[in-house]
Amino acid sequence: MGEFNGMPYKSLGGSGLKVSSVGLGTWKFGYPETGDASRVGREEAFRIFDRALELGVTFWDTANRYNFGTGNSERVLGEWFAAHPENRRDIVLATKLAGEMDGKTPNHAGLSRTNIIESVYASMDRMNLDYIDLLYFHWPDPTTPLEESLEAVEDLVREDIVRYFAVSNYTVDGIREILRISGQMSRRCRPVAIQNRYDIIAKEAADKPGVLSLCAEEGLSYIAWSPLACGLLTGRYNDPAAVGAGNRLVDENTLAAYGPEVFEKLRALAEIAAAEGVSMSQLTLSYMMTLPGMGPVIPAASTVAQLEQNALAGKYVPSAEVCARIRAIVG
Repeated sequence: MGEFNGMPYKSLGGSGLKVSSVGLGTWKFGYPETGDASRVGREEAFRIFDRALELGVTFWDTANRYNFGTGNSERVLGEWFAAHPENRRDIVLATKLAGEMDGKTPNHAGLSRTNIIESVYASMDRMNLDYIDLLYFHWPDPTTPLEESLEAVEDLVREDIVRYFAVSNYTVDGIREILRISGQMSRRCRPVAIQNRYDIIAKEAADKPGVLSLCAEEGLSYIAWSPLACGLLTGRYNDPAAVGAGNRLVDENTLAAYGPEVFEKLRALAEIAAAEGVSMSQLTLSYMMTLPGMGPVIPAASTVAQLEQNALAGKYVPSAEVCARIRAIVG
């Protein structure tokens, strides 16, 4: 599929759009000094963006609601795009809409034609863009006819305000219904990707099973959010007694939810990574990309060093034997 700055690219779903095998999630980018719950401020974000471009990590993912609905993840991206207009075409930018944003009335949320179109323009304004490469419905809206939502997408694509369409946090039944209705309309509103939660320990969300298999069946790209399980699969939590304040799972008080069997799996995966001469994050992300239906991975990065480790996953291809050993551990 080609490469850029040494990073392999792959097609997104059955479309002609090529994206970097390893992308960048920006959900914790913002302005921490404002209390928006972000973890990466403007200066570090700019260093990460600059380095990502150098590494060929050019598929960037955000959403209007990130960081308590402040829009600050999009704003930081907008500052970078304003400073680097010559690099706009190098980046495939994805954002999402659905949750309450840019207002307080019931019309400022959901997937009505009004909210879709107004949210797209608001996102473009925050990001200093005149088009969005990939637009997601962040989650379903049972109060709006799906035909209305898809017609709005179709119009935005026709006008070249949005280039491609996808959905996030949908079930198999929800995706099948979108495929059915879009099949009666046009390819402009057929999704090319599905972004749901996935990591190799927990797999798919318990209430959304079977989506990865459906993606393989329908030629869609499954794009996993939190592919490193909020840092659990980076290697830093292999010994829970050695971590403390400053580590995300500790700060968010979620590390205690993992039982001893999970840490046994982590240590077994670490042994494979060490034998292969790669990091835990490289092993995890590279293995994920071998799964049928799995598209590019979009791990977050809080530092340039984390970004560089994640990017290496694009160049490492685990052997069939290694994949079999990983499957034996994670199931």
